[in-house]
Amino acid sequence: MQILPTTHFDFARWRWHAIALSLLIMLAGAATIWTKGLPLGVDFAGGSIVIVKFQAATPVERVRGAISSMPNGVGNDAVVQEYGNPSEHMVLVRVAQTAAQSGQNLSQDADAVVAALKQANIGTLEVVGTEIVGPVVGEQLKKQGLLATVFALTGILVYIALRFQVSFAVGAIAATLHDLLICLAFLAFFRYDMTLNVIAGLLTITGYSVNDTIVIFDRVRENMRSMRRDNLSNIVNVAVNQTLGRTIITAGTTLLSVVALYLFGGEVLEGFAFTMLVGIISGTYSTIFIAAAIAIMWQGRKPIKGQVVAASPETRKPGRRRAS
Repeated sequence: MQILPTTHFDFARWRWHAIALSLLIMLAGAATIWTKGLPLGVDFAGGSIVIVKFQAATPVERVRGAISSMPNGVGNDAVVQEYGNPSEHMVLVRVAQTAAQSGQNLSQDADAVVAALKQANIGTLEVVGTEIVGPVVGEQLKKQGLLATVFALTGILVYIALRFQVSFAVGAIAATLHDLLICLAFLAFFRYDMTLNVIAGLLTITGYSVNDTIVIFDRVRENMRSMRRDNLSNIVNVAVNQTLGRTIITAGTTLLSVVALYLFGGEVLEGFAFTMLVGIISGTYSTIFIAAAIAIMWQGRKPIKGQVVAASPETRKPGRRRAS
């Protein structure tokens, strides 16, 4: 299905503007992470999460005040926030892990949270969920998440370098790193916790972005035969315009699904859906502007692998002149 007529946009012309915009967002994200830090969920930082449900609406300030009375100052740095539908009167309390990772000590902080809330007499409550992760497990999950990301990027680099050429592989990796950094910046802006769900979203975006990039690079490779006298910038422009309709359909349908997941998926999937939402927009943008731009700059004036070059008059072998 063709939803757009044949377009002739000069995408390569705006590559420096796109790179400048991306650098601005990434620098702002880095400054936010440097000053405020990147919130780590219980999956990585270790700690206890307790979700309680009150019979009546209870201000978060009252819950935070009750938690601050916990022994050893555990509740001073606790995160207290509303959870789920406001009509259900649920509150989430997260405290850093202080108990040793052995036996029943893992649950003592969660028990202390419940005891502090009951002692404060702020209302009838019911514990609807708990999550406990020790510091050793959190550190192990952090290493595994980092290794998974590194292995994914390495595999992508090798695959594209073998299928296409090094300049394309560099462009694809640059676009993928761009998407990851943009997602991290927006996670820092909106203060979403780094959890295993968010890592899953980042890895999903990695595959999505690379798939979109490969479609365009495959069309570039096909155009090299018919556009043998053109430079890589013109070839990339034609390829992006040829696949623009497909890109819009793919990104649009995926975006609709992710928006529905973000709005109706609940608190557990909100971080994953937000990461996907930012990643799809960034992935489409980086495929059109960043990947192609890096490939063009990396290639420079070097001959393009796989392009048929017409022989110039100076390089043609002299033949026998036909007698008149």
